[in-house]
Parts: sequence; C-alpha cells; structure tokens
Amino acid sequence: MSQPSILISNDDGIYSDGIYALWESMSEIGDTIVVAPNTEKSAVGHAITLSDPIRIEEVSRSGDFSGYAVNGTPADSVKIGVKAIMNSKPDIIISGINHGANVGQSLLYSGTISAATEGTFLGIPSIAISLDALRDCDFTTAKAVAKKVVNAVLENGLPKDTLLNVNVPKDRKNGIRGYQITHQGSIYFKDHFEKREDPRGRLYYWMTGDIIDPDTNLKSDGVALKEGYVSVTPLQLQMTNMDFTHELNEWSFD
Repeated sequence: MSQPSILISNDDGIYSDGIYALWESMSEIGDTIVVAPNTEKSAVGHAITLSDPIRIEEVSRSGDFSGYAVNGTPADSVKIGVKAIMNSKPDIIISGINHGANVGQSLLYSGTISAATEGTFLGIPSIAISLDALRDCDFTTAKAVAKKVVNAVLENGLPKDTLLNVNVPKDRKNGIRGYQITHQGSIYFKDHFEKREDPRGRLYYWMTGDIIDPDTNLKSDGVALKEGYVSVTPLQLQMTNMDFTHELNEWSFD
C-alpha cells in the first residue's frame, strides 16, 4: 500500500527547529514535501503576495531534510506548493510545529493557522500544530501528537471547510494529561506601545503587553492547554454570524 503524501509548511520559516521536528515525525508515516517561507513570517495572518514575484529555492538541511523556501507568506507557500511544485494534491497538509501556542484571538493573526486554512480552501484535509513554548523547545511530545492526529485525520477525514488547530503543552515531567476537544477561547494579548528614541533621536514604538485569559472552562483551548492537555479545536471557514442575520434583516438602511 502506498504511503500518504504529506505537505509540510509553517510560519517560522524553513530553517526553524519546529519544522525540522515535524518533518522527522511525518517522515515516519508518509512521503513528505516541505514548502515554507524562507524567513520567519509569524503573525502575518492570511496574507498572500499579489504585486511581487514569488521565488522559490531548494533547501537541504542535515539528515535527508530537503524542501523549498518561498519568499512569501505561509499561505503563498501552501498555494504554490500545491499548484506549482507538486505533481498532484497531497493527501494531507500539516503546518508547524509552531514556537508558541495559537489559541483564542491569536488564531486570527497566526501564519501557522493560515497555512492550514489555505489547504482547506484547496479542499485538502489540513492541520495546524503548535507547542506552548517559545524557548528551550522540546518537540518530543509534539512530534508524537502530530503523528497521532495526522493518522486519525487520514483514517476519518474532516468535514468540508474544516481544519484542526492542535496545541501541545510544553513538555512536563509527568507528560501530557490527555486530549481535550475544545473551542476557540477568549484569551487575548492586551498590548500597549512604549514610546522610545533611537540613538539618532528618532521616535519609535515597541509593542509590549500581557496575556489575558478570562476563560475557566476546560473546553476552552487556552484553559485546556494550561491544565496540561493537548487542545484539539475544529475550525471552520464560514465566518458569518447566522444568528445575527435575523436581527440584521430588521434594520433599515434606507
């Protein structure tokens, strides 16, 4: 039986530790191809390149890792990977392993999610996976989780216009507590801007802030992650607030 074809992308760039770990994990279950930005493109959302040429370059790293670096966004990488580099559609797309969680409001900014979203646009089962750590990242657990989730999607499929957003706790001595099927929570970054002056006397601003999580329900992505569970959230492309359309129909715009 032929192995599944797996397209790997991310937003941290093709030289990140996370994408290398994901490639190692996916190489154990399928035929992989890596197409990712040539530099970090975190928090670019679902931006695509329209007014500039998109260039690709073949990249090799240690081991047998090879792929294509794209001078564009995560969405560009998936789009050009499927439409121009690959001879046929992959069986599945997985984006990550991201350095840092993607929960709550951050989903709207995330380039990791946007790569999976682009795959969903193209009708391909897609997953985004992130590790809740920014430094000293140990991807051991995240690699095992990625394999389990990919195998489950290959076996069961995903509904139309739906992708999975997976967040893995930072490795703990006692391991993860299990898996929680969650919803997008309300966690957000309360930002503010520090006014500074560079050595030439020019003003600039540096964004800082705090993470605020008002949620308490274990079914919320941020809470589940904080409690040591892998959070698995099904996301859909349909953004219309259908409940509000009934009230909106009663408004007068004349």
